Amino acid sequence: QVQLVESGGGLVQPGGSLRLSCAHSGSIFRVYIMGWYRQTPGKMRELVAQIKGDGTTNYADSVKGRFTISRDNAERMTYLQMNSLKAEDTAVYYCKATPTVQGSSWHIYWGQGTQVTVSS
Repeated sequence: QVQLVESGGGLVQPGGSLRLSCAHSGSIFRVYIMGWYRQTPGKMRELVAQIKGDGTTNYADSVKGRFTISRDNAERMTYLQMNSLKAEDTAVYYCKATPTVQGSSWHIYWGQGTQVTVSS
């Protein structure tokens, strides 16, 4: 059983920055694609950014050039650096781990979420 624990959310003014962190409790971290998703009330959860074990990344168009996802495979950590934040970035942000291997012992995991509020 893998646990994901997010931290780093909070209240920030428009134009400000925040860094989210996600700690992964499993021992074989590199085989997981790590992603950050966000959700606002009444809307579906959407992909913000994801990163593979080899460092390959992809981003939602709405955050390209402002957000950066990274990972530290040795420390089993995933980060989301968010710059130039806008009010529309306000959401609960979730960390997700998707295994790249198949088998009954491999599962998708979600963190509990961390609130990011962008407001003056």
